[in-house]
Amino acid sequence: MKTRARVALAAGALVAASALGYGIGLSQDNQPHMQNALNDLKLARGELQSALHNKAGHRVNALNLTNQAIGEVQAGIAAGDSD
Repeated sequence: MKTRARVALAAGALVAASALGYGIGLSQDNQPHMQNALNDLKLARGELQSALHNKAGHRVNALNLTNQAIGEVQAGIAAGDSD
């Protein structure tokens, strides 16, 4: 049951991060370092999603933290546009 809850939480975080990313739109173009970090995190997320087995919960934890980092970078990009 815990595994299903973690997967559901990870999926929810992914949806939330994606929705935030959609809202940011083209504002990312004037922040190349933040954009590069966001792209790298998305690549890392894809690798974690493709990894086999749960690795005693560490893969899911890393996936959750990566999704959180994606959200933070997207929020930083949005905040940077208002400066």
